[in-house]
Amino acid sequence: MATEFAPTWPNIDLGHMPNQQFAKRVLCLLRAVPTVVWHLRSIRDADIVIARNFDLLVLAWFARLWIFGHQPKLIYECLDIHSLFTGTGGVSRVMRWLERALLRRTDLLWVSSPGFIRCYFEPAQGYFGPYALLENKLWFDGPPSPRPERRARAADQPITIGWVGSIRCQASLEILTGLADRLGDRVQIAIHGNIHRHAVRDFDAAVSAFGTITYHGPYQYPDDLEQVYAGCDLVWAQDLWQRGGNSDWLLPNRIYEASWFGCPSVAVADTETGRRVASSGLGFTIDHATADALADLVRHLSLGDLRGASDRLLAMPDRSFQLVVEDVAKALTALEADKQIRLRTLKQ
Repeated sequence: MATEFAPTWPNIDLGHMPNQQFAKRVLCLLRAVPTVVWHLRSIRDADIVIARNFDLLVLAWFARLWIFGHQPKLIYECLDIHSLFTGTGGVSRVMRWLERALLRRTDLLWVSSPGFIRCYFEPAQGYFGPYALLENKLWFDGPPSPRPERRARAADQPITIGWVGSIRCQASLEILTGLADRLGDRVQIAIHGNIHRHAVRDFDAAVSAFGTITYHGPYQYPDDLEQVYAGCDLVWAQDLWQRGGNSDWLLPNRIYEASWFGCPSVAVADTETGRRVASSGLGFTIDHATADALADLVRHLSLGDLRGASDRLLAMPDRSFQLVVEDVAKALTALEADKQIRLRTLKQ
């Protein structure tokens, strides 16, 4: 999504990390070690180091081994829990052991969804240390994109469902093409984002089979979001890529993006995403992750249903969907673990 992005801060390039190629990932980590050591002063002079995934946590821990005296606080930020950590095989057990070992050397855990704590870190990793919830909401470097006062929609036009973001879910593609097959020209499907072709098979052939499905390509974040969501009546918010694990526990960025622009989300009821959509009034849920269930929902949605859901979203405060500096500052206060947090850890 950000292939053309140029950092505005002093940046140390640790190399390109490929998807799903674990041997190459290990080689990339090993190649990054000399770079980390060469720039050790940047880490030593910091107050806090935030490792934004497990690979970077390994490098951050290694860097701290080389630092004597004052050491920066280490935060492990978890935006996804990879299937490599949730499997039952020997490799997954080793990866969980490594993560547990590094968690013991981490000062704070940041998670983007409470489901990660409830379903993985506490039961699987036995982690009861300090953590903070920092949801993956919209972030604007400059002035926020304006929220519409009200979304206009003609009664006789087909419902447009958007699939926006990282296009990496084969099950979602099959559900949406199944919806197009069942409802014909009563529905339009607009796909925006980067396709992860290692995860989504035969994407082009599946989309080209339906005149009601359009792939619009990548977009600029966050500048293009207003235009993307203005063209959608609903957004398919559910990630099903790793059903039974990460996909059931995460809160995707698209529920905040869509809600900011008054576009209702659709999610599966028994997932963390579905529970948030239902409890916060962000849209609609279906009981089963099937094209039939989605088609049944869309058939029964009236113009009034769509308008009412949109109006409720636009009436919600900006802070419900926007990440601001105060949210990050609040998440950092957990570094100053009070007695209650320490006692909770000891009791467990």
